[in-house]
Amino acid sequence: MPFVQIVILAAVQGITEFLPISSSGHLILVPKLSGLADQGLLMDVAVHVGTLVAVMLYFWRDMIGMTGALARSFRQLSNHRKLDYEFWLFVKLVLATLPVVVAGFLVNEYLGADLRTLEIIGWATLVFGILLYIADKMNMTVRQIEHISYGGAFFIGLLQVLALVPGTSRAGITMTAARFLGVERQDAARFSLLLSIPTIIGAGALKGYELYKSDDPVLLNDAITVAGLSFLFALVAISLLMIWLRRASFTPFVAYRILLGGVLIYIAYEAPNFTF
Repeated sequence: MPFVQIVILAAVQGITEFLPISSSGHLILVPKLSGLADQGLLMDVAVHVGTLVAVMLYFWRDMIGMTGALARSFRQLSNHRKLDYEFWLFVKLVLATLPVVVAGFLVNEYLGADLRTLEIIGWATLVFGILLYIADKMNMTVRQIEHISYGGAFFIGLLQVLALVPGTSRAGITMTAARFLGVERQDAARFSLLLSIPTIIGAGALKGYELYKSDDPVLLNDAITVAGLSFLFALVAISLLMIWLRRASFTPFVAYRILLGGVLIYIAYEAPNFTF
């Protein structure tokens, strides 16, 4: 794969993975609109692994807190003591991950590339962008991450399944679900980003095994390079997103999605052979 394409993929993934605008949709658009060869699902997963390291590094306090809480939980249970908040946060993240694990396996087995079309990306970008706007504007921001119930976590997990449709945005749909539950913007983003960790680990393990079986040193080298670059872009994007949501809303992301979705729908139906 040309190095220029590797840099483009890393930048697109790193910047869009944790913004509510669909990284998978943008990754598919790169070859469709530029004329470059489709990088395939394996390279898509490689850039996701890079962003995984970035989100784990950014939320290192949460990672250490949950790890320590899990280690202490056995002693606390034996002594009939109250379990730490971080333990229950971990349980909620696991609960929210279960639906996408099942659905992701089924999609990988039976649909594959069938969803990677310009029409689907365009409509998903548009419709779920509007849904984010409704959730963001119609609900009070009174709840924090610790107020998310087990039912609420599972609800977020159910909606996360929709992110298997390119253009939906995993970050976007989980933040939308959290906003419908009344969770304030920054905490909605925090839960969404933490939820990305087990989701990306699952996808990375599945496709990483396929990459290992391919026994292709060139492909492996490209995957490592694009993962490293996407890590750098993602770390910057996460920091800027969390700063933005302290004072502002999701409206700019909604506007971008509506504009992009409209353009993609037009291209899909009126100019299917369009390239830059």
